[in-house]
Amino acid sequence: MQEREARRSNPERAEATRKALIEAARRLFVEKSYADTATPDIATAAGVTRGALYHHFDDKQALFRAVVEQEAAHVAEEIERATPATLAAKGALLKGGEAFLDAMAAPGRTRLLLLDGPAVLGRTAMDRIDGEHSARTLREGLSMAMEEGTMKKAPPDALAALLSAAFDRAALAIEAGATRQEIEAALAVVIEGLFIDRSG
Repeated sequence: MQEREARRSNPERAEATRKALIEAARRLFVEKSYADTATPDIATAAGVTRGALYHHFDDKQALFRAVVEQEAAHVAEEIERATPATLAAKGALLKGGEAFLDAMAAPGRTRLLLLDGPAVLGRTAMDRIDGEHSARTLREGLSMAMEEGTMKKAPPDALAALLSAAFDRAALAIEAGATRQEIEAALAVVIEGLFIDRSG
């Protein structure tokens, strides 16, 4: 009986340790930067040994990648919550853009995903991570709009990559002090321009 309980609790303990490491690493990467954060600092902040850290992650970069993947997943979740299937394509893209900017306003997220992420993991790895999360939601929205015939036709992957870059730049601009209302107005013009005008 006790053995069965131990077997059940081992995965839970492992998951709790992993979660504590990711949370501690995120905090330190934002406060001190990736370069200035050492693995002993992370282990201490998480309340675990360095051996436990290396049991879950090969090195600091692997732990950083886990932090970035978690942040990217949170962004995608917020976009999906803001864009229910009942929304028309244009409304979904506009609402999705707003949700992206809301999500990126979380302290440290812009730095982790848009600055340190590409510097530490490389552009290719970050594009892959983005493609599994917020860029995926954008690509799906664009494909839906083209399929329903309300948007001008364009290669969806290329269009998603360009729009994703625009949204990333918008998040960076807001982080640097730009007026969000102005940024959102400009993005809305870009999105509106993708749709077929049927008013005439």
